[in-house]
Amino acid sequence: MSHLSPALLVALFAVAAIVVWQAGTYLSDTTDVLSQRLKLGDALGGLLLLAIVTNLPELVITVSAAMRGQLALAVGNLLGGIAVQTLVLVALDAFGQGHDKPLTYRVHTLKPVLEALLVVAVLTTVVLGTQLPAALLGGRVSPAEVVLVLLWMGGVFLVGKAEHGLPWLAHAPAAATGHPKTPDTTQQKQKPFTNSSTKRVALVFGAAALATLLAGWVLEVSGEQLADQLGMTGLLFGATVLAAATSLPEVSTGLAALQLGKPELVVSDIFGGNAFLPVLFLLAALVSGKAVLPQAKASDLYLTGLGILLSSVYAVGLVFRSRRQVGRLGLDSWAVLVLYVLGMLGLLFIKQ
Repeated sequence: MSHLSPALLVALFAVAAIVVWQAGTYLSDTTDVLSQRLKLGDALGGLLLLAIVTNLPELVITVSAAMRGQLALAVGNLLGGIAVQTLVLVALDAFGQGHDKPLTYRVHTLKPVLEALLVVAVLTTVVLGTQLPAALLGGRVSPAEVVLVLLWMGGVFLVGKAEHGLPWLAHAPAAATGHPKTPDTTQQKQKPFTNSSTKRVALVFGAAALATLLAGWVLEVSGEQLADQLGMTGLLFGATVLAAATSLPEVSTGLAALQLGKPELVVSDIFGGNAFLPVLFLLAALVSGKAVLPQAKASDLYLTGLGILLSSVYAVGLVFRSRRQVGRLGLDSWAVLVLYVLGMLGLLFIKQ
């Protein structure tokens, strides 16, 4: 695509973004049905099915960049994407169906808090891993890149175990929480694919996943060429424009899930995806032939810390479940929005 004009590259980028957006709606609808039929629950379904599939564009970008040895683009997209995807919750809080109450208030379970803690644990491991030499495992991968995979698998196991209930909640009086557990009053639409066979639902899910994968590849290639022509660095482009474009599936699936009255599925998709993205460092290391984390720069660590901070704010919001809003946003969403803006301004002062 290097011979294409900037106008054509922008057109390709826009078309791919539209495909990703449309596919996200089908992914949300089919994930809701599959989660129920496979008895996964909204939290585990969002963590496994929806979170992984909506991050297929990041998977394509990571593999493609690693094959060409452009690890700065891959690292910037993965770590910058975590902060941007967390910001998606702010947009959904403001514009999603049921915005008369804060998004975190509408979640009636603490399972997403476990997922937020998994994000914090994974990103902390990223920071620790940058200080370890790659030579510990022969130079091709860093020990932390292996630990990240094991940590993510352990987190999935714990969330799955939590689907059977968190025993201490059963003995806590409703009055002690300050917010008795009440059903979400969001008007639920008739769920698509409710009367479809599981096979048909799985086929639609697979087709939407494939469309997301291919469109993600177009986003990566056209976006990289645009970055080169505009003179943007791999980190800056990966952490901003490319990360925002590849977050479109989360926005699309989130809006669709809120229309179905599934706020837990929304939050689990975001936290699940954020916990899964660092797992791709191992894949990038195997493809490129060199460990990725030991090559991380100060700006990469900065974005990692920002992701930890934003995830922690929403974890607190999920625990306190405040009903207070300023405008159309909950207090936790306002905090995340302000911290993200300050974080992006601070990135400009980090040496590349």
